[in-house]
Amino acid sequence: MAQTPLLDPFARAISYLRVSVTDRCDFRCTYCMTEHMSFLPKAELLTLEELDRLCSAFIRLGVEKLRITGGEPLVRKGILTFFEAMGRHLQDGSLKELTLTTNGSQLRRHAADLAAAGVRRVNVSLDTLDEVKFGRITRWGRLAQVRDGIDAAREAGMRVKINTVALKGVNEDELFSLADWCAREGHDLTFIEVMPMGDMGEADRLDQYWPLSDLRARLAAQLTLVDLPERTGGPARYVRVMETGQRIGFITPLTHNFCESCNRVRLTCTGELYMCLGQEDMADLRAPLRSSASDAPVEAAIRAAIARKPKGHDFDYSRQTVQGRMTRHMSHTGG
Repeated sequence: MAQTPLLDPFARAISYLRVSVTDRCDFRCTYCMTEHMSFLPKAELLTLEELDRLCSAFIRLGVEKLRITGGEPLVRKGILTFFEAMGRHLQDGSLKELTLTTNGSQLRRHAADLAAAGVRRVNVSLDTLDEVKFGRITRWGRLAQVRDGIDAAREAGMRVKINTVALKGVNEDELFSLADWCAREGHDLTFIEVMPMGDMGEADRLDQYWPLSDLRARLAAQLTLVDLPERTGGPARYVRVMETGQRIGFITPLTHNFCESCNRVRLTCTGELYMCLGQEDMADLRAPLRSSASDAPVEAAIRAAIARKPKGHDFDYSRQTVQGRMTRHMSHTGG
């Protein structure tokens, strides 16, 4: 029997679930984590079987796109078995897309298996093509390893989209070199405004913030940008670069939020469901999951949570202070 679709109070159908499978990462990117992070005890994390059960419940309720995030999702032990389990929903047609966001460090090891599980597209977070700068941003990362992982993903037949956080005074000078590299390699490119997630210091946030309205204007001064009507179920707005044919996206939670069409919610590795990235309200799904062998309590908890989904977030840097800042780090909620 068909389920009633998940509709929030603003008649938005929830069809996109982002799932953080771990808060751990092998990088310590300066805008995402402190260098000496305290991670959750492993006992608090949902097991892979519990993640399967929760995601399957969402899919029954109408979720068609599943993005796996972290932390770095590929550092979680046994994570390929979870991707393989989700593949059954692709095979029966109930799930339209299974994908992940990664820093790329583990792609050489896992790309072929991910493709075999049904992953056709992967987002790789990459903020610079300069090796020294890359080390400074990620603290622990090696650019050559990430570049090799990207090559492995392409060899496995996956499309690669590069996600670049716009960092004032850090990668401003690489705007055109990043765009040129993505055009040559055949990668889509999306720029993202830095978001006030985690206690990183207000001065640092303001120093890092590079509004994408300025970034886009710089691109448009040298390139012909044509707005595209297409959306991919995410928050990006896209343009076509006429000189190269490539597609460039802009995710602008601060200069122009994307809340009016929001179709997504986020599940943490501990079973907390955040209905909005920029609000603190969440629902505990771990308790109903573990309290009953039946999925009925879980599905009821999901519906009750979606009924509380807010209209939008409150991120704002416009007054030179950080408004709407979230105390939790991005790695907790999922990137």
